[in-house]
Amino acid sequence: MNRIMSIITATVLVTALVGCAQVPSTPVVNKFADGELPVPSDYKNWPKFLSEIQRPEVKQVREIYINPIGHRTKAGEAFPNGTVSVMEIYKAREAADGSALIDATGKFIKGELLKIAVMGKGAGWGDSVKPAELKNGDWIYAIYLADAKTKAPDNTATCRACHLPLADKDYVFRYGEYFQKRVN
Repeated sequence: MNRIMSIITATVLVTALVGCAQVPSTPVVNKFADGELPVPSDYKNWPKFLSEIQRPEVKQVREIYINPIGHRTKAGEAFPNGTVSVMEIYKAREAADGSALIDATGKFIKGELLKIAVMGKGAGWGDSVKPAELKNGDWIYAIYLADAKTKAPDNTATCRACHLPLADKDYVFRYGEYFQKRVN
């Protein structure tokens, strides 16, 4: 009987201690340099940031996912450290004459996956950015081919240069659109 009471007491103590543990608001993450952020294997299970983004000037369709940390952000706030977004870049399907194929709603029809871009934010991550004048706060970028493992030849400085004017939106394109369309 004493042994059973000891087990029950130990179980209660462990449960109480676990219940008192503080869960950090921002998870502990590795520090990555620009161009090194890997494609998370589970990103397709994340909430969509935006879907079927049409890019007529380059005949592309883009799907963007955001991890749960970033998804908890409220409109008007900066995204917290630990936020990662993944953008799939698809070529629009083309007709024989090279024009983009359009569906009944007027949108491009998604073709092959060309690249996967990753954008992540962590404390001190932006310190690795060269040239420093293209620093986007603590955001960094990486671009991969469709296999999600092979680095694309694209220069991440191009990403930073495009995002640089968006400092008031935490360097995130379509910030307002995301919060307008987000359900929860």
